[in-house]
Amino acid sequence: MRRIWFVALLLSATVAGAQVATIVIPAGSPEDQALQAVTAESDGQKRIAMLQDFLQKFSSSPQAVIYGQWQLAQQYLDQGDTAKALEWGQKAADAQPNNLDILIFLSGAAQRAKANGIVVDCAVRGGKAFNGIANQPKPEGMDAEAFALRIKQAQDPVRQSYEFLEAAGLNAMLDEQDPKKRMGYVERYVAAFPGTRFQEQITQIALDTLGRLNDSARLASFTEKALAANPNSVSMLVVVSEAYGASADPASGPRAETYARKALELASSKKPTEENRVALFTGLAHSALGYALLKQDKNLPAIAELKTATAQLKGQPDAYPAALYRLGFAYAKTGKLVEAKTTLSELAAIDGPYRQPARDLLAKVQAAPARTPARKK
Repeated sequence: MRRIWFVALLLSATVAGAQVATIVIPAGSPEDQALQAVTAESDGQKRIAMLQDFLQKFSSSPQAVIYGQWQLAQQYLDQGDTAKALEWGQKAADAQPNNLDILIFLSGAAQRAKANGIVVDCAVRGGKAFNGIANQPKPEGMDAEAFALRIKQAQDPVRQSYEFLEAAGLNAMLDEQDPKKRMGYVERYVAAFPGTRFQEQITQIALDTLGRLNDSARLASFTEKALAANPNSVSMLVVVSEAYGASADPASGPRAETYARKALELASSKKPTEENRVALFTGLAHSALGYALLKQDKNLPAIAELKTATAQLKGQPDAYPAALYRLGFAYAKTGKLVEAKTTLSELAAIDGPYRQPARDLLAKVQAAPARTPARKK
């Protein structure tokens, strides 16, 4: 059984007067002695009964109540009762919303229950608590360097917990199937984790979701913020271009084209390395540009871009099929049936999400009547 309490000292974050909270139960106190008895009990059901008695006996001690609720939640989870674990874990988290240990436990229990909303709520609380450390006012007379060191010393002990919740929140958004809920999660997450290490993934989730919701106003607003934060990111520009390309808004095509061209312009000035993956994103930018041109019925330029994209993305299992499908579609759209059959036949043999769409389009192409060349008079 997990036991976390302290005699006199708290984490440096708490000493600094910041947002991260901890539980303090003095060693040797009646509460401490009761908890030691619970720890010594090996039977899970008896532990649950002892913790329920503990909560009643020490109901006037807020710290003891929070700790008891947390431990009771853990016992229920160990017994396989996820609903009860969430119930008691939520009570502990509501009583001390800035306790990262409790939030990590609750998010883990919520992950088991596929309760994405609770996972995101825990992540958001944890992100705000951790970043609240840096938002405290600088003491009068303390120089900036000393204050920055103080903040670092306060954050370092809880950084790993913060990063766990940061990742848990991302995974919950990826798992959420309801686009309206997912977008709400994204907006809360971005506010709680400014400068997150998952910035590009979050932006991609948001733009894809807004495209599905066909919310052009929100898409424009989010795009503006995302590009303001990363104006020279090739990958970000590609993501934005793809989002506009997928939008049903008639005005989205030219915007998608603009962002794809800017991505290519920036990529041309960067030296490709394994870390920055410029070569990959250059291919993706050509694919996005071809897609944008197709939406505007600029079919021949689209084919040229998509041919470049497929050449550059060959060997990229996640990116090549999408570019190949777009090229096959462009060929079919312009009546280049031989090229369309060749392209779609290749794609139809590749296992993945584009196999069936390729087969469906290939069947239509094969059923299409061949064009008869015009006779010369």
